[in-house]
Amino acid sequence: MGLMQSVQGLLATLLGLARTRLELLSVEMQELLARLVLLMVGAVAAILLGALALGFGAVALVMWAAPEYRVAVAAGLAVVFLAAAALIAWRVRREARARPFAASLGELERDAEALEPRE
Repeated sequence: MGLMQSVQGLLATLLGLARTRLELLSVEMQELLARLVLLMVGAVAAILLGALALGFGAVALVMWAAPEYRVAVAAGLAVVFLAAAALIAWRVRREARARPFAASLGELERDAEALEPRE
């Protein structure tokens, strides 16, 4: 009887541990989803407003320039916009490398280390 109770206790402990890890994973999923929604809404708003501002500003700047310099001003603006787009793409790519579920994976690694046999 003692062995069976020990096995049942071990299974109950393992199930409790699995439940705790799944709850942590669930919380991280909710946080990730909320962060993603916020990032998407902010990105869309920033893109739309930025495009409008840049478009109107560029047209005003080209119209303000003397007629013989308008092509050069338009080309310069195109280079500036391209550099800005490259910078934004670099920052987005850097942010996309964030490791999701880092806390859950760390806890699972600690669990695995704790369960390894010791000499």
